[in-house]
Amino acid sequence: MGETVSNVASGVDLYSIKQPLGVTAGVAPFNFPAMIPLWMFPMAITCGNTMIMKPSDRTPTATMQLMELCNEAGIPPGVVNVVHGGKGAVDFVCDNAHVEAVSFVGGNAVGEYIHQRATSNNKRAQCNMGAKNHATIMPDASKSATIQAISGAAFGASGQRCMALSACIFVGDAYNWVEDIAAEGAKLRCGPGTDADVSVTPVINPENKTRINEIIASAEAEGARIVLDGRNPSVPGFAGGHFVGPTVIADVTMDMRCYREEIFGPVLVAIKAESLEEAIEMTNANPWGNGCAIFTNSGAVAREYQTKIDVGQVGINLPIPVPLPFFSFTGSRGSFRGSDHFYGKKGVNFYTRTKTITSNWKFDAEQARKLTIVGDTSAV
Repeated sequence: MGETVSNVASGVDLYSIKQPLGVTAGVAPFNFPAMIPLWMFPMAITCGNTMIMKPSDRTPTATMQLMELCNEAGIPPGVVNVVHGGKGAVDFVCDNAHVEAVSFVGGNAVGEYIHQRATSNNKRAQCNMGAKNHATIMPDASKSATIQAISGAAFGASGQRCMALSACIFVGDAYNWVEDIAAEGAKLRCGPGTDADVSVTPVINPENKTRINEIIASAEAEGARIVLDGRNPSVPGFAGGHFVGPTVIADVTMDMRCYREEIFGPVLVAIKAESLEEAIEMTNANPWGNGCAIFTNSGAVAREYQTKIDVGQVGINLPIPVPLPFFSFTGSRGSFRGSDHFYGKKGVNFYTRTKTITSNWKFDAEQARKLTIVGDTSAV
């Protein structure tokens, strides 16, 4: 991953090498308690560092299972470590003089805090934060495939993911598809994740359930239309569960709370636009920049969209444009704070320090001849 330019002057070469930072730290969220640590510590230790992982105090078990696998794989003791806790544990990794870099995935409030605290202590920080991912639906899109894709992206994982599709801008006559998306969402069953036929599992805690229900109620009070209402679904055997069913809110405007805030639940808001240009303007006006998507059968329209959209990750006819690990996760604007993004080449840059070397080894023909004679063993 370094760079080399040979013979920049007579006998002089210029090259850079990547070296590990030392001790690094990762702070993981509740919603992907195995996947997100796997964004962090494998890259960190492959680059030659050690890592302290701080899992979410709501879902710590998956990280401990990963540590058991590390032990089975033969990773030496002390290379990957775990610290549990809340704010105190976060402050520890941000303040400790031995920690060189901090990785974080989670909400904006904590991400902004970690970025400020870590960088004020002269540490590197990469913080993937909140999102309000938009999809633009053109009237020429393949209707059935688009409806299926939107339903899965909006309601899958109960909407508790930073790449959830939470806002759809329907251009022109495509707005008539809102009812079809609601019908698709109504087919999804709420229940415990242990049931194979369940599509929508509980949200993380009762506080999140209450907040989501309050946002749905606020949309209704502000004049939006609740096409599919997921509040208080019936889940036999789990009357006290933290369930919110798929919800579709139509006739939404950009000043409504349901549009302005990240809901982090299985709620889709629908907005109407008259043109592609208006849809792009709406998407670019929202403060987040994690991901977006367009559904269309026009290559020219898709190209115009990907060029003018101000979002770090773009999907064309797919709703969740998370890249494979040899690329990097390139969320932007209000969705990211930091020096380099996660995984891929940018991840290597984050977990290494670049050292540039200028080397002068001028060739001396007479000295080389003497070395050849001294080293000649042909007569032996």
